Amino acid sequence: MSRARDVVEVVARALAATPDAVEVTESERRGQLIVELTMAPGELGRVIGRNGRTADAVRALAAAAGDLDGHKVAVDFRDE
Repeated sequence: MSRARDVVEVVARALAATPDAVEVTESERRGQLIVELTMAPGELGRVIGRNGRTADAVRALAAAAGDLDGHKVAVDFRDE
């Protein structure tokens, strides 16, 4: 597990009404680490935030954590 995945998981669980429904997976595609966040139906808006500001902050935190591991990171948000 990477630091970026851990950061995304901690933030998502903190924002979710049902933290047990949060799932974070990671894969590598074209030399880039892809972190996928899946939440319970209707909760994705909590992580995306108003005008996507919270999502941008989550992506920035994941990118900073990825830099520590030497990875470029992209975060995908998925709704069940």
